[in-house]
Amino acid sequence: MSELDSVLNSIRGLLAARGAQALLLRRVGSFAWATCGADAHVNTAATNGAAALLITPAGRYVVADNIETPRLEREEKLAEQGWQFAVSPWYEASDAVARLTAGLKLGADGPYPGALDLSDEVTELRTVLTPEAVQRFRVLGGLCAEAMQAAIGQVRPGMSEHEIAGRLALEAESRGVQPIVLLVAADERIFSFRHPLPTARRLDRYAMLVLCGRRHGLVCSITRLVHFGPLPAELRRKAEAVAGIDAAFIHATRPGRTLGDVFQAAQAAYAQAGYPDEWQLHHQGGPAGYEPRELIATPGAAFAVQAYQTYAWNPSITGVKSEDTILVTPGGPNEVLTAIPGWPLIAVNCDGHDFQRPAILEC
Repeated sequence: MSELDSVLNSIRGLLAARGAQALLLRRVGSFAWATCGADAHVNTAATNGAAALLITPAGRYVVADNIETPRLEREEKLAEQGWQFAVSPWYEASDAVARLTAGLKLGADGPYPGALDLSDEVTELRTVLTPEAVQRFRVLGGLCAEAMQAAIGQVRPGMSEHEIAGRLALEAESRGVQPIVLLVAADERIFSFRHPLPTARRLDRYAMLVLCGRRHGLVCSITRLVHFGPLPAELRRKAEAVAGIDAAFIHATRPGRTLGDVFQAAQAAYAQAGYPDEWQLHHQGGPAGYEPRELIATPGAAFAVQAYQTYAWNPSITGVKSEDTILVTPGGPNEVLTAIPGWPLIAVNCDGHDFQRPAILEC
């Protein structure tokens, strides 16, 4: 069975289970998932793409205007995939969805007039990757790791956070990875803000770089920290503690468990490390895939961990953070997709299992 057939079978199963006959996919991630990696975005900040997909009993369609159609046909090769194009002029409102779904119960991957909101169900389907998507994710993880390593290698005291973010963006884009999230903090801003948008603040000694990179619709997340000069003892202690918490997250993320189970294990690790309340100051991550986080893990969440899902956990203690993207493998251990060869590591033993988590790079 082809990757496309596998995804379409999942969609048909969802429609049958919810008593619907047609599905409209407008989100950039959903579009990529259902087309095996095609790109419908124009505006990086937009949730919905510049084109949509419509699957009905009579056929499957790309709903687009005459601006987007040539690229989607020729470069994204959607005509070769068997999609029919419902094209409207850019200056007219399209009636294609209403016309092609007349008399049908319509579902959608988000709010849409007259449609059943199946966003949660579509999200869950997207999280379990096909074998082909797993391979694309491995490539993406390696490219994000390369971009991070190359960017950090250029960081020097005196650079502004804007300059550092620019280096990271350049290294990502030059590898064909779109940086949809770029966070940079220098020195005291790392201790003040969990989501530090880059500013004109100039680096003295300590920097944090965060990248969420997108390629073929998939999104990989990675954080690394670099310190110039001797690492203060308190910062080293926090880095070792957060490495242990990150290992607890990774160790607990196994098929048969829920996000609530994983979260409980991480809460225990926070408490054991001496930071019982730090988890309340920032979300801890969750399943990734076609969004930086397909959903955010919370205490008691019933979402089931499955093989061939990816997760980006990002535990933090004020001033430090640990984040990689991992693949849940059926037999274990989980695979770290964003490991950087040669990066300094912290050895952690979690329930008799050995883990290596990234340390702060000391220059």
